[in-house]
This record gives sequence, C-alpha cells and structure tokens, in this order.
Amino acid sequence: MTHLTANFLKTLRLLPRTALILMLLAAPVLAVPTMRADAGSTIEAPALRKSGVGFVLLVSLRRG
Repeated sequence: MTHLTANFLKTLRLLPRTALILMLLAAPVLAVPTMRADAGSTIEAPALRKSGVGFVLLVSLRRG
C-alpha cells in the first residue's frame, strides 16, 4: 500500500464519524426556523401577581 492509499483509507474511516458529529451540531440550528414558523409552540410562564410589598417596604424605610 502506498502512502496515498493509506491516507485515503484513513479519511474514509473518519468520514462517517465526522458526518455524525456535524449532523448533531447542525440539528439545533436547522430546527430554529421550524420552531419560529409554528406560533403554538411558544412556552410562556404565567404572569406573576403583583403584591405591592416593595412599595410598602420603601415607604416604611423612608419614614423610619
């Protein structure tokens, strides 16, 4: 086997592993446009109720 053939075979052995790693890295990037297209896939947290405790603390600290 010549040096060129050995390098070619080594490259062929690394090619599937490289393709798999590239697919795993590209999957989230390629999924972003499909997630933005669907308006129903947005997950939002429920709105917190305002209790006004911060204002009461501010007024009580200023008087004291």
